[in-house]
Amino acid sequence: MPASLITADSLLTVDVGTVTTRAALFDVVEGGYRFIASGQAPSTAAAPYRNVAEGVHQAIGNLQTVTGRILLGGDQRLIIPAQDGAGVDHFTATMSAGPALKTVVVGLLNDYSLESIQRLARSTYARVLDLVSLNDRRKPEEQIDSILRLQPDLLLIAGGTDGGATRSIDRLVELVGLACYLLPADKRPVIVYAGNQDNAVKVRNTLGPWTPSLHISPNILPRLETEDIQPAQRALVQAYAHIRRSQTGGLDDLAAWSDGSLLPTGYAHGRMVRFLGQIYGGQKGILGVDLGASAATISAAFQGRLVQGIYPHFGLGEGLGGILRHTSLESILRWLPLDIPAETVRDYIYQKAIYPASLPATVEDLAIEQALARQNLSLAMQAAAADFPAGIPRPAPDLTPAFEPALAGGSVFAAAPTLGQSLLMLLDGIQPTGVTTMILDQNNLLPALGAAAGRSPILSVQVLESGAFLGLATVISVVSGVRPNTPVLRLRLSVRGGAETQVEVRQGALELIQLPPGQAGQASLQPLHHADAGFGAGRGGQIPVSGTALGLVIDARGRPLRLAPDPARRREMIKKWLYSLGG
Repeated sequence: MPASLITADSLLTVDVGTVTTRAALFDVVEGGYRFIASGQAPSTAAAPYRNVAEGVHQAIGNLQTVTGRILLGGDQRLIIPAQDGAGVDHFTATMSAGPALKTVVVGLLNDYSLESIQRLARSTYARVLDLVSLNDRRKPEEQIDSILRLQPDLLLIAGGTDGGATRSIDRLVELVGLACYLLPADKRPVIVYAGNQDNAVKVRNTLGPWTPSLHISPNILPRLETEDIQPAQRALVQAYAHIRRSQTGGLDDLAAWSDGSLLPTGYAHGRMVRFLGQIYGGQKGILGVDLGASAATISAAFQGRLVQGIYPHFGLGEGLGGILRHTSLESILRWLPLDIPAETVRDYIYQKAIYPASLPATVEDLAIEQALARQNLSLAMQAAAADFPAGIPRPAPDLTPAFEPALAGGSVFAAAPTLGQSLLMLLDGIQPTGVTTMILDQNNLLPALGAAAGRSPILSVQVLESGAFLGLATVISVVSGVRPNTPVLRLRLSVRGGAETQVEVRQGALELIQLPPGQAGQASLQPLHHADAGFGAGRGGQIPVSGTALGLVIDARGRPLRLAPDPARRREMIKKWLYSLGG
């Protein structure tokens, strides 16, 4: 890396989560950017504090203790820029804490603008409560009554192609304007308009006086065959920050330290995945998953195009209170390796929703938490897959496409008692196909790097390549429809300077071959009975492999993964899988 590209500027990032506030420090070490250390503290965004400042100061204070570097002055304000060895040069802030934004989306037609605007809503921490469109059979007064009753935090409006007809969208804008006028001044929603730009002046004149903040972005559907939500996402980021600053104290300081930039954590996560796709993207996509208390976030980049879904109802915190509206209790119970009564699981779900910061206290609690992680991640992946591009390679239309790598964050994975448990949750939830390197974001750095990428792309790349992330395993997922115990893959692993390993893997098996970090080799794959190991049905090939914490894992359990219908047999199967990955 040319020395001229390294500015020797330090960076402090803060992420305010529902349960934990984290501070991370990055600086130049031996000519390259490195992750130095992190500090964390319980978040204080929720009641009774409703002010993020205390949690932020504690997290930065703990970081000061770890590094011995003074970051806060006597007035508890950040020292920025750095001076005399104290403080930092730059600061970024991300946030996922707070309830999902109550959202109403408005569009012209269900199959076009309304579908696109819902994709926009899924790119932030939003809960869509109502849809208003020309296809809506309700009378205008009923639509207005719905908005008055819901009192949304956010209104998203789209419709019409640029240069197209304006009268229909004008009618919807007037309806929204009347509803906002009738709402109390302190209950009026923030509005993002991303429709026909010929209506922009009318929108500003009609809605501007009746909203605390109006954001007009380029059309998300400039032509019927072209959708571009990225500019609208930037407007949505500004709307999100405005709403959170009105709901939560202490954010003004973070905004001032970061030059007014307060990013949703999920948006920063997606920005980093898109950035990685532009740098490393090949035939396969790049996947980032984050399962936190506030939401499940899925970010997938395909040749520079980002598909993202943020699902508050699939988080492991407050959203668990409504999880049974999206899945059955039996679907959660099927992931348990222990015989735990259904009512015990139901009680745990509701207790976790009330106290999201609580930790599993028993083996049974841990089993339930990990079962919820599998099911919620699986549901989030299924929801996101509906927006994946149609032409991407995958073994079958209903299977997960090939990703390389897949990056995973979230305390349920990072704090699992063993790495084998972390990997098994990810394999069961994502169900990857082909060859995938699974990377664990143990320090929750991906959103921080996404926020930093706007200031220093080099920092983001160098930290990612510096070993701050844990290479969990190289996974070969074999897709085959043969009967259990039928041979589906012969593998020969040649390690540089080491012995050669040969294995034959049977359908239903989960095999682990040790390949520690620092070692590298070549794996020759020969599928049997028309199995697909990433090269196409029945086709073999060679792949380079690098050492990881767990090594090389061959997952021949089938795709989609089918669990035994008998509960006792199913529990024994899950225990066997855990044992295969080291417990």
